[in-house]
Amino acid sequence: MHRFVHRLALFVAPLIIQLHVPSVGAETLDQSVSALAILERPTLLDLRLFRPLSRSEESALLPLDRFKECDFCPVLIVIPAGRFTMGASADEPGSTADERPQHQVTLPSFSVGRLPVSLDEWNACVMRKGCSFQPSDPTSSSEWEPITNIQWVEAKEYVEWLSRATGKPYRLLSESEREYVARAGTTTAFWWGDSFAIDLIEQRQIAGATFPLPRPALPNPWGIYEVHGSVYDWVEDCWHDTYQGAPADGSAWIEGDCSQHVLRGGSLSRAAQTRRAAARIWFGSSNRTHYMSVRVARTLPR
Repeated sequence: MHRFVHRLALFVAPLIIQLHVPSVGAETLDQSVSALAILERPTLLDLRLFRPLSRSEESALLPLDRFKECDFCPVLIVIPAGRFTMGASADEPGSTADERPQHQVTLPSFSVGRLPVSLDEWNACVMRKGCSFQPSDPTSSSEWEPITNIQWVEAKEYVEWLSRATGKPYRLLSESEREYVARAGTTTAFWWGDSFAIDLIEQRQIAGATFPLPRPALPNPWGIYEVHGSVYDWVEDCWHDTYQGAPADGSAWIEGDCSQHVLRGGSLSRAAQTRRAAARIWFGSSNRTHYMSVRVARTLPR
């Protein structure tokens, strides 16, 4: 009996010490909290088996909690509800007219992949006949390296397969959700400030390093990695030349000509200004390029 009580205490302790971050939105989030500390802090959900969340577990989620719903599923971070200004002003260096007019967007809480979908996660989908695209090297494997070169429809295949595998509502991010996640409560061009600096990992990539690269080193204040690259994430939205008439509730803009879809993120092969939080690019849904990837979203009950 004593042993059982001791083990139960070890199981519950992480929940007791977990930091509770206010859920009133990005405008009031305390960004002094270390994102890496949040990621590495044990929580009750870390100790559970990887399985779909129960209704009670979903209702107990707090902003910045993380969870994983199957062995081959991406790790998700709970994003706080909030409001932010989407787009960039004309005086932001590198901004373009398609990032305007700036407008307020109010979003409910949702969850997002901590990283772009990895090769290992994608390969699990291929092996289970959920994804049609296979990497050029079918033996390639990595826990951190993202899947690349995928089309928009193939990104959709992946999230639809995850939904079937878990019985939960996985999907692509909307464009406004993707910018909200990239900013993480900040208002600068990049979440760390207005200037862009290539990190050591990217220097090795530029130099042509072929050895496996380490786990990305620095998450943003909400614990999300690689929001400014090294790949672009397909989002649900169809391309529009401006934000005139854009949704203000965080939903995807899927009206009009949907032969072109939006990507958000960044690539070493493109200029630094295209990696800003507000920067947008588009491609036809059938295009395939080396920096196209996907980061999952999951709807949470309100």
